[in-house]
Amino acid sequence: MHLSRRNLLASATLAAAPSGPAHRGPERLRTGFERLAADGYSLLSGQKVGVVTNPTGVTRDARHIVDVMHADPRVRLTAVFGPEHGFRGTAQAGGSEGRYDDPATGLPVYDTYLKSGRALADVFTASGVDTVVFDIQDVGARFYTYIWTLYDCMEAAGLAGRRFVVLDRPNPVTGRAALGPVLHREFATFVGRQPIAQAHGMTVAELARLFDGEFLTTPVPLRTVLMTGWTRAQFHDASGLPWVPPSPNMPTADTALVYSGTCMFEGTNLSEGRGTTRPFELLGAEGVDGRWAAAAGELGLPGVRFREAYFTPTFSKFQGRTVGGVQLHVHDRTAFDPVRTGIALLVTARKVWDGFAWRPDDWIDKLTGSARVRTMIDAGATADEVAAAWEDELEEFRRIRKEYLLYR
Repeated sequence: MHLSRRNLLASATLAAAPSGPAHRGPERLRTGFERLAADGYSLLSGQKVGVVTNPTGVTRDARHIVDVMHADPRVRLTAVFGPEHGFRGTAQAGGSEGRYDDPATGLPVYDTYLKSGRALADVFTASGVDTVVFDIQDVGARFYTYIWTLYDCMEAAGLAGRRFVVLDRPNPVTGRAALGPVLHREFATFVGRQPIAQAHGMTVAELARLFDGEFLTTPVPLRTVLMTGWTRAQFHDASGLPWVPPSPNMPTADTALVYSGTCMFEGTNLSEGRGTTRPFELLGAEGVDGRWAAAAGELGLPGVRFREAYFTPTFSKFQGRTVGGVQLHVHDRTAFDPVRTGIALLVTARKVWDGFAWRPDDWIDKLTGSARVRTMIDAGATADEVAAAWEDELEEFRRIRKEYLLYR
């Protein structure tokens, strides 16, 4: 059953990609949208189109694709669907923009945040679109919610009988490898719907194929428009694309580099740097001092150094109070393992600071995908022991993942 479905997925991907040479030499990267537009939007011909996007859906000259498509008579754009933070990005974490008409284009904007299944299918039906197009910049971490917006929208499009098109963009932290623990299904939430690795090492088009081939119960007519000129070893700065913050606390590509590891501090009583200019690179709490940076530095983790740091968050944890902690300085990003580093920082923080505590709602379990990280650290396990405990499930995910990779 899966084999025939995977063969169908492969042909759908090839059919969706405009003709032309792919992946030869150092050609300029072209996103899925660039290829779609260069082909005259033929894939969308005769369709009423709705786009799931946010501020990251831009061309290389920083125009939003909704504005570009709305002005082009070759495509019939009739709706926009906004995820967490909204289509134009006006909402903070855990918020959305609701239903409104976009002032720039007059298009109706529908809210997808926290909607799934039949409720989201009803939104697509009410919008009147024939085809749903997805174009959002991901950052490579399982708990970044846009990939689950992708999943939910695919499922809903299948239920509503709509076509689904994914326009691919680079994984800004490369697609070299999958890292970290794999979600256990009983811990599924909007920060992890299905069993994938914490740092998945895939593009959104690859994830869409994985979701359709492994997890979705309702098949969706899926098409993927691939990039050209991207290889799995490339970081964001090699793409030539502008960095648009995918969310308010993802200001730079450096943030994305550490996020799949240090976001785990959301599950603790330490600040993860929200309310500073370096979220997820700065970590700390009241009462933490230089011992933490020293303990982390003694581990000799590859590609990263730790500096004793003090900061005053303007919002979120410790708002308006000066805290002590560490700043991560990644000096060799090819050697750096963000998830392994995040675990080591959790272990050392617990050892050097008596005030360390997990959030009472066990949010750490939802972020890491099981209770294992929390219970092992509480039992005194080392970072190496914690990482070793997920190796078997990670290898199994890597085996499945390999079947859906689209780039060399």
